[in-house]
Amino acid sequence: MGKNLKVHLVVIDGQNDFMGNDDGTPYSVKLEGGKALTSTLPVKGAVSDMKRLAKMVDRIGPKLEDIHATLDSHRVIDVAHAGMWRDENGKSPNPFTLITSNDISNRIWTPRNPNLRQRMLDYARALETSGNYLLIVWPEHCLIGTWGHNVQADLAESFLRWERTQYANVDYVVKGTNPYTEHYGALMAEVPDSSDPSTQLNTAFLGVMQDADIIGFAGEASSHCVLTTLKQVVQNIGKEHLKKFHLLTDCMSPVAPAPGTPDFPAIADQFLKEMSVEGMTLTTSTEFLR
Repeated sequence: MGKNLKVHLVVIDGQNDFMGNDDGTPYSVKLEGGKALTSTLPVKGAVSDMKRLAKMVDRIGPKLEDIHATLDSHRVIDVAHAGMWRDENGKSPNPFTLITSNDISNRIWTPRNPNLRQRMLDYARALETSGNYLLIVWPEHCLIGTWGHNVQADLAESFLRWERTQYANVDYVVKGTNPYTEHYGALMAEVPDSSDPSTQLNTAFLGVMQDADIIGFAGEASSHCVLTTLKQVVQNIGKEHLKKFHLLTDCMSPVAPAPGTPDFPAIADQFLKEMSVEGMTLTTSTEFLR
């Protein structure tokens, strides 16, 4: 590898609330007094993914020009959280409930703030015509200021070691602060808001990736935020840049399917195959930059 190659690492949402153990149980950290902090939207295998990724960061740290880590950042009242919605009896939807434009039109589900009804109806319709995921209610996750919003400990410690040895700072890319649109992808929200630049195409981040020579790509979940980010990359970066992406398949995992939801693992597997056809390299944390 040439000495002057610009090697970047992109890590999508390596945060506590997405961390799941290898058996699918939530990641948990015990505090003094017996209280525990527990992930709210665990992705099976994500803890092991982040441990492998942390080891890789330590191994290749001197070769990395930059690290970009996205931070999913939400509020309690969010379009994809139960607190936004109510049925005719005032009850909030259960996690993993799909909400369609017909549901909103027929008042099966309606925003608790009646002034948002038309906006949410328009939003659901926009999702349905976009070909992206429909509106789904997730457990509250990555709430700003909470433990769940923090980067998983092994990965965070590797970031700090890199910063202290390379005299550089990790580039944290915040997404999801607008409560009226989902924001899976790092480059833009599912339905961009014309009045909120944070939901629109992140041209600065796109430009950084265009300027890099080699990009390692990892994070959670392969079925959602990783998948959507890569879709946005393919749509916006220019075909000549796709060959620089190296997808670390042992550092990403899909959301497990729930009753009534799509087969997320199958979607992720198929998508990775499609990215390979586009010119991206499928590799692992132990093979990258060997």
